Amino acid sequence: MRITGGHGCRRAGHRARSEQMKTLVILNDPAYGTERSYNGLRLAHSLVKRDSEQVRVFLLADAVTCALAGQQTPNGYYNLERMLGAAIHHGAEVALCGTCMDARAIGQDQLVAGARRSTLDELTDWTLWADKIASF
Repeated sequence: MRITGGHGCRRAGHRARSEQMKTLVILNDPAYGTERSYNGLRLAHSLVKRDSEQVRVFLLADAVTCALAGQQTPNGYYNLERMLGAAIHHGAEVALCGTCMDARAIGQDQLVAGARRSTLDELTDWTLWADKIASF
């Protein structure tokens, strides 16, 4: 995981109460086979549950498979569809690289509710929006 951040010179303890920290989580790894996307979604979900945080998640490359609806995992095994849905439920915005979706023959109708197709231009906008970026 790589974390970068800090557009401004204010320390976290000196943020105005009304300001929310803006975090972008970028996932690259497939839904299963490694635990990088799992850990990225754990962080995103933990952050979005805090009142002081705004969270956006962008899925690139094989990470677009994290947003597929209808995932069947063994009992006791994590399920990224449910994890992503929980983050969305708590207010996270989730977008997927459209080019990456096309390369994997994934359509918008196959995605978990609340996740949507996006573009590199939007990822660029989100990168400029963010105070911190975590890349998995």
